[in-house]
Amino acid sequence: MNFQEIINELKKKGSEQNRKKYRRHGVKNEVYGVSFTNLKRIAVKIKNNNFLAEQLWNTGNHDARMLAVKIVDPKKILEVDIDSRVSDLDNYIITDAFSEVISKTMFARKKMEKWVNSENEWTASAGWNILAHLAMEDNDIPDDYFVSYMKIISEEIHNKKNRVKYSMNNALIALGIKNKKLNGHALKIGKYIGKVTVDHGDTSCKTPDAVDYINKAFERKNMK
Repeated sequence: MNFQEIINELKKKGSEQNRKKYRRHGVKNEVYGVSFTNLKRIAVKIKNNNFLAEQLWNTGNHDARMLAVKIVDPKKILEVDIDSRVSDLDNYIITDAFSEVISKTMFARKKMEKWVNSENEWTASAGWNILAHLAMEDNDIPDDYFVSYMKIISEEIHNKKNRVKYSMNNALIALGIKNKKLNGHALKIGKYIGKVTVDHGDTSCKTPDAVDYINKAFERKNMK
């Protein structure tokens, strides 16, 4: 599929129902309203293609950017493109998808360490999302590295912007599930910070209680 064929397919697969749903979840730019299932099907047809991913991202369209994230090859993405695209993030849906891809690149730790300190809500959220992915997927990082970030969570989470709080809470959960040592640290911090209040707008989304989630997930993990 070439670029124009892809755009035509996205327009065809979009629906007003999905457009309304995405708007409720914070999407403000142009959106066709393509379901996640159809985006995945289109991505399978295209496979990895960083050139098309760049073209799609540059449209500014939400669905095109979500598809771009699905077809980009994280092993071949350039650092300059990562830096350019993070400044385009403007809602949690694209931010979460973008974060997952960047967590698979050679720049993951470098970007995470910089972005968690950003004053921009979406950049900082991406940074904490990447930290959560590293906790779940990278077993070469020492525990002490993560402990330092849990200290930041304990001291700063309630003063952060809305979606940053959600991402920090998720990062704490991921760290609490990782292993026994980090589990203990995370539970102490979860009890200390208490309830994390996040405004999810006109949606049914909720913010998980870190302590409860960690306890249940850690128990399930150790039963396997």
